[in-house]
Amino acid sequence: MKTNEIHIRDPFVVRVGCNYYMYGTTTSRSHADLGFDVFISQDLANWREPLPVYRKKDDFWAVNDYWGPEIHFYQGEYYLFATFTGVSSLRGVGIMKSASPEGPFKGWSEGAVTPADWMCLDGTLYIDKENNPWMVFCHEWLQVKDGTICAIRLEKNLRSSFGDSIVLFSASSSPWSRMCEFENYTGWITDACFMHRLTNGKLLMIWSSLGREGYCIFQTFSESGEIFGPWKHNTEPLYKEDGGSGMIFKTREGQLKLVFHSPNTSPFERAVFMDIREGEDWLYFT
Repeated sequence: MKTNEIHIRDPFVVRVGCNYYMYGTTTSRSHADLGFDVFISQDLANWREPLPVYRKKDDFWAVNDYWGPEIHFYQGEYYLFATFTGVSSLRGVGIMKSASPEGPFKGWSEGAVTPADWMCLDGTLYIDKENNPWMVFCHEWLQVKDGTICAIRLEKNLRSSFGDSIVLFSASSSPWSRMCEFENYTGWITDACFMHRLTNGKLLMIWSSLGREGYCIFQTFSESGEIFGPWKHNTEPLYKEDGGSGMIFKTREGQLKLVFHSPNTSPFERAVFMDIREGEDWLYFT
């Protein structure tokens, strides 16, 4: 398969050896075989047919959504963070686990690790300078109107969270964000946060929202270099041409890549790969 033949939202790429593994949202919320697939490539242009890494089972707590899978290698195993909705629970982020990037993944957290009374999505793993694991996630605008990016501590085994969530910033605090109107809802969106440590030690986050020209990718950095911020927004989006839900990875040759989906309209979403470089505070396209 060629990249432009794969319908995918929220693409997330992991490099292991010579292979690139791409995960994403590829099934509708009502599909009978809800789950996650992986596409494997050695050149980011030609991909094998999708390999299922998880399919919904009757004893699994989540019954809907199955959005935005991320794969993180941690303490010798692969952990899948994804958005789910349970039978009697609000949308939240759960964690699965496998010994291989090809799966099969099995349930690891007991339900969502986000707060039970919050509607949340798009959790990502962050390891602080003391080697403590955190999850950075979005408190959804559909519940709070002005969506926020938050963080919560995870147990060392990534099976559960503990302590109170901390709010890092709100969507409306970005000078480029604008209000979204969707069905009966209005508010400011936070989606798809992803953490990146610059080679100079500064901590950067990319995230997605609705901007002046459509769905886009913002970048924000922590002035303290740690999760607590304060967080400073770039006055311009990293990408503003109807694309978002991005993440950053490095190729075998050492080139930094941004991958995201564009356009933001179904069923036309495709993975887009762009070279980026680091500046003093921000990321730039090469």
